[in-house]
Amino acid sequence: MITSRDTGRWVMPKGWPMDGKKPWTAVEIEALEEAGARGFVSKDPIGTYHYLKRMAEEADIPCHVTVYPMVVDHLKKVWKERRERKRRWFTVKSAAKRVHEPELADLLLRLAADEAAQRLPRSLRKRL
Repeated sequence: MITSRDTGRWVMPKGWPMDGKKPWTAVEIEALEEAGARGFVSKDPIGTYHYLKRMAEEADIPCHVTVYPMVVDHLKKVWKERRERKRRWFTVKSAAKRVHEPELADLLLRLAADEAAQRLPRSLRKRL
């Protein structure tokens, strides 16, 4: 997990849709920029959640996030947003306690209850 730049709360790299990019490719790019993480991102989402994105001088923006799991095979020591964020590994249950979005916490707890790898898409399980 990483901290958000504005509030410092624990979040998962997710990013915004990118023109001409598939959603899982955007996740891969954002994971590298935000967390310095490289690996395989599944094309099969494991869930969704909603949250309000706080904007500095505008109204909050409602966001719908599709979660694509990633098997991380390398963490860079130097990455784009390293001075703006903290990066830390947590167990799934511990991560669920740290996030502020109830739907994301529920998604993480379901993963923990389903013994994580059993719930992951087949394309990702092959890489474990």
